[in-house]
Amino acid sequence: MKPNKLFFLLFASGFILFVNAQRFDKVEIKATQLTEKVYMLQGAGGNIGLSVGNKEIFIIDDQFAPLSQKILDAIEKISDKPLTFLVNTHFHGDHTGGNENMAKAGATIIAHENVKKRLKGIQRDGTYKSKETIPVITFNDKLNITINDEDVAVFHVSNAHTDGDSILYFTQSNVLHTGDTYFNGRYPYIDLKSGGSINGYIEAVKRAMILINEDTKIIPGHGQASNLTEYKSFLNMLESLRDRIKNAIDLGKSEEEIIADSSITEDYDELGYGTGFINSERIRLTIYKSLTSN
Repeated sequence: MKPNKLFFLLFASGFILFVNAQRFDKVEIKATQLTEKVYMLQGAGGNIGLSVGNKEIFIIDDQFAPLSQKILDAIEKISDKPLTFLVNTHFHGDHTGGNENMAKAGATIIAHENVKKRLKGIQRDGTYKSKETIPVITFNDKLNITINDEDVAVFHVSNAHTDGDSILYFTQSNVLHTGDTYFNGRYPYIDLKSGGSINGYIEAVKRAMILINEDTKIIPGHGQASNLTEYKSFLNMLESLRDRIKNAIDLGKSEEEIIADSSITEDYDELGYGTGFINSERIRLTIYKSLTSN
């Protein structure tokens, strides 16, 4: 690599770290106890799941690296037991950014094999992730973990938010962690460039819904802790918008016409679904592109 290019990459990396540190200074980690053993942690980025037992701590996702110490401090207030395993629900940085720090704290990282492939690839700044960031245990379809005297089902859902999404179900606690296959009360981000699709997303929700009941506590990828009623409403929103946009495509409407047609999402916009990261125009575009891609 040429010296000037190397200098630029090092400078850019240092600048990004500085900006991130400033960005996360005021973030507080909020812990919510859902059951005797399972907690949800919120800060900045994806919601974290936590299973706490007499001997160990099991964690799901880890947000951004600058928040790792705050997350570890919040965990320590709940339990002084060691971290043993960490599951990444997918590869995005707001769910995996703390991997290296959590590995150094003792966690063995588990993820779907596509997550490992994507984390091993070249990053946006031209660098590669450290080896501590990469999952050391991977699976293809499903994985069963017994931890803290509880069976946890981990299963892959294909081409939903990405191509490597995992959903976890705590069988005794009756808690579901959806990763980013569920944004509570918001339009979801469907990462089409990373294998996501609207139909796969809908199927992921339907598959998870088979496992749960009215008493299930749901940890969404983003938003507040949820339940079956809200989850059903989210599924109805996805299916309604998919069907409306498919109908518009069948009628010969163009991409531009569909993006501009606010009536497609109007009823859900009024409920506040478009106030998050994905607004109404972007969800219409995303669904259109997903339905018309090969």
